[in-house]
Amino acid sequence: MTALTQQTSVNGVTTLTINRPDKLNALSPALFVELKEILLRLQEPGFPVRGVILTGAGEKAFIAGADIAAMQQMSPEEGEQFAAQGQEITELLEALPIPVIACVNGYALGGGCELAMACDFIYCTERAQFGQPEVSLGLTPCFGGCVRLSRFVGAGRARELIYTGRRIDAGEALRIGLVNRVFSDADAMLAAARDILLQCKSQSPVAISLCKHTINASYGRTTAEALEVEKNAFRRTFESADKQEGVKAFVEKRPAVFPAY
Repeated sequence: MTALTQQTSVNGVTTLTINRPDKLNALSPALFVELKEILLRLQEPGFPVRGVILTGAGEKAFIAGADIAAMQQMSPEEGEQFAAQGQEITELLEALPIPVIACVNGYALGGGCELAMACDFIYCTERAQFGQPEVSLGLTPCFGGCVRLSRFVGAGRARELIYTGRRIDAGEALRIGLVNRVFSDADAMLAAARDILLQCKSQSPVAISLCKHTINASYGRTTAEALEVEKNAFRRTFESADKQEGVKAFVEKRPAVFPAY
């Protein structure tokens, strides 16, 4: 792996670190190429990872947004391609069949906030700041900010934050439902993220994957359509070895030992 990203794995949990601290971990086309390669590999059947932590190097930023200097000379066509690259990354993150936690220490602005929102949970430190400041640059969010922010905080709050470009601190992010938990420092945050992923690791990977798919698929559907997805997911559990083991273990009053996939 090159210097743009670092990947470490311990006990089935992979930590992906955006490693451009001198640029506040700003997003670039080259970085998207690396992330795509990693995320596609994590989707491969049998890949020995059951959870992912996404974070940024250094103390100042998770991801402070896109590399604005690099965007200065982009043509409209190049801008569209950059947006497509970023959307592909957020869609790959959202589609991973395993839990993904964004661990935010410092700035999560623009594309950084958008990547965080594509994860299952967002943990942050007290010094974190979130925002979609694109309008101050004459731009719009393009990696899913207009779509996903309203899912987290509601359409009214999303409009206010996007139209004003206002940053919010960790306390407000927790209060409005953007983040799950706030920690005093990065070490405590990362330890808690690893702990919750290890808890998830002890559960059925098939069931977790189906739950994630059902939650994501419910957006934009009617209640009846979403319930149909949920019903089909439940049916699919009956085709898995995980259901057989889980129910048998419950009846036998012992912890379930689910197969590794």
